[in-house]
Amino acid sequence: MTNKTVTVKLPNDADARPVAILVQIASKFESRIFIVDNNKKSNAKSIMGMMSLDFVNGDTLSVEAEGADETDAVNEMAAYLESCTA
Repeated sequence: MTNKTVTVKLPNDADARPVAILVQIASKFESRIFIVDNNKKSNAKSIMGMMSLDFVNGDTLSVEAEGADETDAVNEMAAYLESCTA
């Protein structure tokens, strides 16, 4: 398992679009990918699960992945969360 802690950087007027993009990124990978926020763990490939996290700019999240491409998955997810420009 690979994991990385990130600080979310979202535009101040962000809506659901950054979450939808995050789900699209996660869906490219074979690995099981999860986002952990305040001890709540959600499947990063599930739009409903991700929307339930309700994270905002400045929040600290953990990106976790397990599988053949886990390192690439965590790195790409973290990079997006740390530089959202949706």
